[in-house]
Amino acid sequence: MMPEAGAKAHDFSLPDGSGKTLSLKDFRGKKLVIYFYPKDDTSGCTQESCDFRDNMARVRKLGAEVVGVSADPVKSHAKFAVKYDLPFPLLSDPDKVLIKAYGAWQKKSFMGKTYMGIVRSTFLIDERGVIARAWPKVKVSGHVDEVMEALSE
Repeated sequence: MMPEAGAKAHDFSLPDGSGKTLSLKDFRGKKLVIYFYPKDDTSGCTQESCDFRDNMARVRKLGAEVVGVSADPVKSHAKFAVKYDLPFPLLSDPDKVLIKAYGAWQKKSFMGKTYMGIVRSTFLIDERGVIARAWPKVKVSGHVDEVMEALSE
């Protein structure tokens, strides 16, 4: 089940594409946009990541940082980040601990087949580590604009 606004954000300690381990406490005092996405270098995930990249100056001006999370390995994240010049960390969660904690691991269906996978979702965590907004089942087009609007409130 996905946590809702007002809930305490789940802590994490996961490696990014460079192998550096990041935790929620590393972002204390700043707002954090954490987005969960299915797979590196696929069309929707690339678009979402590039949309965040293209808005990073605005995000940081509003006192926030961005972190992407998928189950892809560190090496895949490193390649993806370099290929698209992503200026924020991509965290590797191959055991899906954080992905499940945020309710992003769900039953999905495609072409009549049902399977478990990552449902694209985003959370805005405030400076105190509390979830300020949650976006379940994100549609990529226009999503970053919704996040920017929430950061501006």
